[in-house]
Amino acid sequence: MGGSFNPAHRGHRHISLLALRRLALDEVWWLVSPQNPLKPVQGMAPFAERVTAAAEIASHPRIRIADIEARLGTRYTADTLAALRQRFPATRFVWLMGADNLRQIQRWERWTRIFELAPIAVFARPAYSLGALGGLAAHRFGRSRIDPHMARRLAAMPPPAWVFFATRLDPLSATAIRSQRRRSVFNRQAALRRRAVAA
Repeated sequence: MGGSFNPAHRGHRHISLLALRRLALDEVWWLVSPQNPLKPVQGMAPFAERVTAAAEIASHPRIRIADIEARLGTRYTADTLAALRQRFPATRFVWLMGADNLRQIQRWERWTRIFELAPIAVFARPAYSLGALGGLAAHRFGRSRIDPHMARRLAAMPPPAWVFFATRLDPLSATAIRSQRRRSVFNRQAALRRRAVAA
């Protein structure tokens, strides 16, 4: 599962635990991106800080926090998956993503190549699922979609193959967490100013 993890949160962990169970995976790797090409640099916490925070949130023996994109020097998911397949030829990878990413995956570099490199598991996210399932990627690879009852075999299937899980998920998002933190800082600063004026 790739992402900025800015910050990692319980929703990432929830998806990971579901994936371990429903896909019969041995491990889930959180590939912390040094800098997502589609996200602004401004507001991005330092890479080392995001890696450390992800490890604290994951807190599970079968969830591995990986800085492999930084070590490989890859920026795009297609390149990362190709490099992982080359480096670990005996490992069967499944790419995990939320419905929000499926909805806009056509903005990703060589996005069709991602479907060709690994089976994909997509997890529902509030307000995104209908748009994702009606989007370009879902239509283009519609014949490669499998029933969730077959998901435990997904890792062994040759790509393209993908599954959509309509499971109710945690609505928390990294964007909401950052917004809440900004509001908290603003409120603390405002309270300090009021105290200073009162004094």
